[in-house]
Amino acid sequence: MSLISVNNLSFSYEGSYTEVFTETSFQIDTDWKLGFIGRNGRGKTTFLKLLLGEYPYQGSISASVSFEYFPYQVADEERMVLEIAQEIAPGAEDWEFIKELSLLQVDASVLYRSFSTLSQGERTKVLLTSLFLRTNSFLLIDEPTNHLDALGRDLLAAYLKKKKGFILVSHDRRFLDEVVDHILSINKQSITVMKGNYSVFAGEKAAKDQFELNQNEKIKREIKQMESAAKRTKAWSDDVEKSKKGEGAKVAGLRPDRGFIGHKAAKMMKRTKTMERRIEDAITKKGELLRELESQEPLEMRPLTFPKEILVTMTDVSLSYEDKVVLEDFSLQVKRGQRINLAGGNGSGKSSVLKAILGEIKPGKGQVALASGLVISYVSQDTRELSGTLKELAEKNGVEVSLLVTVLRKLDLGREQIEIPVENYSEGQKKKVLLALSLCTPAHLYIWDEPLNYIDVISREQIESVLLEREPTIIFVEHDRWFCDKIATEKVVLGNGKE
Repeated sequence: MSLISVNNLSFSYEGSYTEVFTETSFQIDTDWKLGFIGRNGRGKTTFLKLLLGEYPYQGSISASVSFEYFPYQVADEERMVLEIAQEIAPGAEDWEFIKELSLLQVDASVLYRSFSTLSQGERTKVLLTSLFLRTNSFLLIDEPTNHLDALGRDLLAAYLKKKKGFILVSHDRRFLDEVVDHILSINKQSITVMKGNYSVFAGEKAAKDQFELNQNEKIKREIKQMESAAKRTKAWSDDVEKSKKGEGAKVAGLRPDRGFIGHKAAKMMKRTKTMERRIEDAITKKGELLRELESQEPLEMRPLTFPKEILVTMTDVSLSYEDKVVLEDFSLQVKRGQRINLAGGNGSGKSSVLKAILGEIKPGKGQVALASGLVISYVSQDTRELSGTLKELAEKNGVEVSLLVTVLRKLDLGREQIEIPVENYSEGQKKKVLLALSLCTPAHLYIWDEPLNYIDVISREQIESVLLEREPTIIFVEHDRWFCDKIATEKVVLGNGKE
């Protein structure tokens, strides 16, 4: 057990006027299984890079462990997996690699294959197990569940629960609940460290936010009442001051008692000043509330209603990928109003089904029939094709640029990001652009392929809300079970019936 101490950390990227961290201080224990959360662009990966010493910063970071980062970059993917694993953990024996991989249900034979032949899930498991075998290392695990199917996530969760000493960046709420015992949260204006899993953190955050909202409303009412009282007191003071000068005296020859009236006017003025100070204090107190309240403004979506009930029919379809049959004799109907979660393990043909509907691949046998006039909006797994400014992307996709920017701002895209090319965005921000383009596109059918990779929790909740409110017809592939359980009206499991 030892501590990682962060003291007065300040950092901003070269050429940027916005600080990512400003005099930030906190401590974490190296025995903790620490979940690291926060909205996209808040600085989670940046902080991990600072721990690794990749950027200069002000302040201090002290630790008695060495840091290792996942995903590990493999320079030559044609090398044998065992050779790469031994390079990562030079002191480990072959049997140790085999033992660790068995915990993730990975056959030992992968060690004797070229790394390039491994699936994304196998790569994740090989590299993570090798990193855990390094001595005196504290792992910084950055979004390991991307591209893992539900079973792969369950296995990885069980594996990580047996480990101690790592920071885990993830936006998968159920995965975090199963794995971590502490949470490190980058908020709007601070960093929070607390004991518990994601649900404990979310519950305490919601309770604190609600308390502050209630306090805010109470103070607003008090300020309004005090302002009204201050106006009345000032009006009385003005009336008394006028009577001191004889203004408004109605009885001829009556001389006002100037001493008494002056004393009364001074008392009224003092009361007014006291009331003004109370109002200022209340405004200051109000300003200290809701500073960490995360905005969850409702998103826009423009689904179209198709006149017929059946939008897509797939009948006895067989699909191949890279000359390998991934699906045989598959049938599916997509009906108006359905929200279909297409589930199954990696390689079971989920993305192939979506591409067959889109017409990007043709079935080896069987038939795919789309209703005439059907308008489809598609979100791809891959963000590599994104380029140019938001204005250019809006024009290319036939959506209103103002609407696209509005949706992205609601998804917490910074104002400074609006004018720069999307190639310079983080992966989470790029995925938000794809989602925002789809949300802004009027369509009868939405096809989303792993839409939530890299997307922060709050944005996931916003997307859930708009889908439940607008009830579009959608068929989607997603491994976030929290999201699937909330959104899907039907689940179709491919392959051997396992997710």
